[in-house]
Amino acid sequence: MSTSTPPRLPRSAHLDQLAEQLWDAVAAADEYTATRLVLCALDDDADPEAVLLDVIARVQCRVGEEWAANRISVAQEHAATAINERAVAAVSVHPAARTTVTRGRIAVACVDGEWHGLPARLLAEVLKLRGWRVDYLGAQVPTPHLIAHLHRTRADMVALSSSIATRLPTAHAAITACQAVSVPVLVGGAAFGPQGRYAKLLGADAWAPDARAAADRLARGPLPRPQAGHQQFDDLPHLDDQEYTFVFRGSASLVRHVFTALEDAYPAMRTYDDLQRERTAEDLAHVVEFLATALYLDDPDLFTRFITWTAQILVARGVPAMSLPPALGLLAGELKDFPRATRILRAGTRSLPTAPFTAAGKHA
Repeated sequence: MSTSTPPRLPRSAHLDQLAEQLWDAVAAADEYTATRLVLCALDDDADPEAVLLDVIARVQCRVGEEWAANRISVAQEHAATAINERAVAAVSVHPAARTTVTRGRIAVACVDGEWHGLPARLLAEVLKLRGWRVDYLGAQVPTPHLIAHLHRTRADMVALSSSIATRLPTAHAAITACQAVSVPVLVGGAAFGPQGRYAKLLGADAWAPDARAAADRLARGPLPRPQAGHQQFDDLPHLDDQEYTFVFRGSASLVRHVFTALEDAYPAMRTYDDLQRERTAEDLAHVVEFLATALYLDDPDLFTRFITWTAQILVARGVPAMSLPPALGLLAGELKDFPRATRILRAGTRSLPTAPFTAAGKHA
């Protein structure tokens, strides 16, 4: 009989296995098992940063995918996120995660109106592991409070997170305000678009696609401090046409008018119950919000990506994507005197497939 020690699995295989186990616990809403799994992994010398980013963050991405596919409810998604947040907290207090501060001070915050706090929390914990003194300010941080914090703490830089593209105008204001007090800003999150295309447009000093890349970027050297008044709003000259301002300020009226007319343009709506009608109004509000943001950035692609994503989400929930073109057409009618808005709405309509989506999100 052989008495040799069985071969150890590669570290990546251990992390894959841990991620599957954590997903099972999160899906079962088993907070105790979820936290025990990550603590036991750290007891067994797992790297804390890998547990945060290759296990917990990976599971959280799966939570989002399951919600989008309508395999879990909003309540289940919130519960799963809360458990993952508890798992992050468990990692943060484990002895393996204790580090000495060897770098500067950084404030990590979500843009005002951004309630997805977990990505920012993951970044904060990774930066602590890398030796930074981190002030994690959490979700939905109003810009005046962020600036007051910078004045009080004399932080070396700010890391701003946003997952929702409609928060980009607010992010622009926050970036500008931080730079006005000579504090550089690194941004990240899905809101800033593919390859961070909107980070540069809005004047951020740096962008990173994820927490590991952000920590690596800061490890290469500090961001240079901007001079006071460095970033101003005149870098978006297309806003002079006031289309963004009109759509943003008139969003409630636009939604109301389109909703009222939609029953004639899309007769199937006449059979909707109260809950379906309420959700239709919410969907229209999101459409107008994304239109306003596309106008702010002067980027039709942002709107078309949102519309095609919305079509897939609707179909996953049993709502025909055919309901979108009539709504976009009515909105274009309301905004017929606004050339950029109508151009963006036409692009969104063209992005929708002529054939209906199947429940799997593919063309029939």
